[in-house]
Amino acid sequence: MNKKFQLSTNNPNAKEIIMNLHIYTYIIYILAILSISISAIANEETDDIYTLDQIVVTAQKRTQLPFNVPLSVSTIHGDKSNAIRASGLDLRFLSNRTPSLQIESSFGRIFPRLYIRGLGNTDFDLNASQPVSVLHDGIVLENPLLKGFPAFDLERIEVLRGPQGTLFGRNTPAGAIKLESVRPKQKIEGFSNMNYGTLRTYNHESAVSIPIIPNILSTRFSTLIQRRSDWVNNQYTNQENALGGHADTAARIQLLWTPTPELETLFKIHARDLDGTARLFRANILKQNVGGLIDDFERANISQDAQNQQTLNSKGMAFQISYDIGNYQIISLTGIEQLTTFSRGDIDGGYGAAFLTEQPSGPGNIPFPSETAAGIPNLRQYSQELRFMSPENSHITYLFGLYYFHEFVEMEDFNYDTLAGGTLDGVVRQEQTAIGNAAFAAMTYKLADPLEVATGIRLSNDAKEYTAWRDQAPAVTDAGTLGPIHKNPQDTVWSGDLSLRYEFNSHIQTYIRAARGFRAPSIQGRLLFGNEVTVADTETIHSVELGTKTRLWDQRLNLNLTAFNYIMHDQQLTAVGGEANFNRLVNVENTIGRGIEVELTFNPIYVFGLTAGLSYNHTQINDPNLAIQGCGAPCTVLNPVGTVENTYSIDGNTLPQAPTWIADIEASYLIELPAGYRIIASTDWAYRSRVHFFLYDSVEFSDDSLLEGGIRIACQFPNTDSGIAIIGRNILNETSPTGGIDFNNLTGFINEPSFWGIELISRY
Repeated sequence: MNKKFQLSTNNPNAKEIIMNLHIYTYIIYILAILSISISAIANEETDDIYTLDQIVVTAQKRTQLPFNVPLSVSTIHGDKSNAIRASGLDLRFLSNRTPSLQIESSFGRIFPRLYIRGLGNTDFDLNASQPVSVLHDGIVLENPLLKGFPAFDLERIEVLRGPQGTLFGRNTPAGAIKLESVRPKQKIEGFSNMNYGTLRTYNHESAVSIPIIPNILSTRFSTLIQRRSDWVNNQYTNQENALGGHADTAARIQLLWTPTPELETLFKIHARDLDGTARLFRANILKQNVGGLIDDFERANISQDAQNQQTLNSKGMAFQISYDIGNYQIISLTGIEQLTTFSRGDIDGGYGAAFLTEQPSGPGNIPFPSETAAGIPNLRQYSQELRFMSPENSHITYLFGLYYFHEFVEMEDFNYDTLAGGTLDGVVRQEQTAIGNAAFAAMTYKLADPLEVATGIRLSNDAKEYTAWRDQAPAVTDAGTLGPIHKNPQDTVWSGDLSLRYEFNSHIQTYIRAARGFRAPSIQGRLLFGNEVTVADTETIHSVELGTKTRLWDQRLNLNLTAFNYIMHDQQLTAVGGEANFNRLVNVENTIGRGIEVELTFNPIYVFGLTAGLSYNHTQINDPNLAIQGCGAPCTVLNPVGTVENTYSIDGNTLPQAPTWIADIEASYLIELPAGYRIIASTDWAYRSRVHFFLYDSVEFSDDSLLEGGIRIACQFPNTDSGIAIIGRNILNETSPTGGIDFNNLTGFINEPSFWGIELISRY
């Protein structure tokens, strides 16, 4: 279970952390001094004053300006949010759009895998836990498939970096992403955005608020329709436009009731229905001994002999009650989620098999066929939070609360015999009940006008009851039935944080924050090709970050700087695939990470705006005794050979899907035309440096870099917010592998295609 964390100077990792903290302290100190100097000049009187929008966040479960939060937090909203979502991409539209945030998926639209500061989980299992939490209107979405719920009609998106264990609980050692919906208004208002573009793509997002009883009862109805026709040709079956499409629909209804000034209730129901193509795996698209895509790769063509389908249906509700008792507030937040899904695909990415002499196979060498499916026939999640909050405008503010979480999920894994027409050839069933209980408290005390201290603590108990059966083994394994296998890990863990925030003046503040977070024990039962259910013990993280936030030039220039350092004990990692073709959970002795994050927002004049972000992340696995299996495909592993045959030491490796550099930039320019027309031109770009796809590092299963850009040119009609726009995503048609399958051949999958379209915007 948990190991004690001792920052002893005899510990080489501790020495490195202390040294890095000294370096980062000097960096932040120098930057703070420079900021003060700049502020003295920049805040002189100016004639043409234009200030940035003051966006609020709820990173500390209170409504605050990001400037006043001692935390590395980013917000995405407004035109930037609309632009990067324009092509109809799922939650992956956020990837590399803020410092230290990377998102990828081997499940396509329904299963985002999130990484913050290098910490994430490459596991594709339906029971996988992740160290990045996603909350929608305050409700935690625990299962990765719930996290994929579409983002639409949002007030803002908040990205909280670093451990969030005090207020947001378990499974947040890396951070959290909060999606906040636009609430019902007390007047009739709404919008409708429609676009149509390449690959016969259609996206429609709309919402309307209607007051039912003025100042007492109002509602808001929001919808999202995303369609893309099949556009990938299957050359094996000679079928054009065979794969790649989807039909994804989501809706949300909110009801806001405020019968008295003291009482507010918000009721929400939401649903999603998806029918489309599962992730397209492409055989032998990676260059052996070289890396990167093969020279004759064609995005619009594939050659597969297996079936492909993906469906998902989810629904849920949330009920929030806020009651004021004088200046104090009691808040109750209840959430219920349900989900069913099924996904089937051609895992080997090609057709036939090399051992068949009577018929060809390909593309390239296909040692054996692999066609599998995974599904959840039943998932139910219930959560309840109750918290008490003190008045906000006081030298001492505090909150405390209780939290309860209950999840029941049934999972199924299937194997198929592709060579026999896709007949069923293996069945595994899993069931899990997860229960979490927690009590938490947080307090902020203003010691003096410029100095503020905040602290919080949470005590959590997590328990799981898990059972797995193998009802039928694939014929090639001759393994027979198995189970029931029972596992019931549980743990009681504390998490917390302590921060100091100092305001040099109303334009500059510096903070230091220390935090402890954890991830509850995880269970992995991929029994189709293995006989073992693996359990990973609790992982814990200790993190320190230093930051400075500045608001200069009459708040036309915002600059945030953060330096961080963390050490994680018993990190839960997944050894995916390999020669044995099954997943295994492992605990790493410790993992260290450090980095710097920079965010800039600049509006020098009314007609021009610029936002930019940059992050440097270094991660390192420290475990000389841990070796994992190498690939079954003919790849070139760069790690030292382990003591067991075909295993490799990963000691010293960086974490998978953890780019060293992430950068993004967005610029917009407004042109005033006669008769009240306006042209708004904007462009945005996102970059990430090299990543490797698995725990081991190899030449083939990695990608050097990814650069994606977008453009939007809109014409706004006179005296209205309505208009028409030309939009483009991935305008350079960058094509890069974003992941792979390593047990059979050099199979990979790629980023989203280029998109061009025209958009109609109506706001009222």
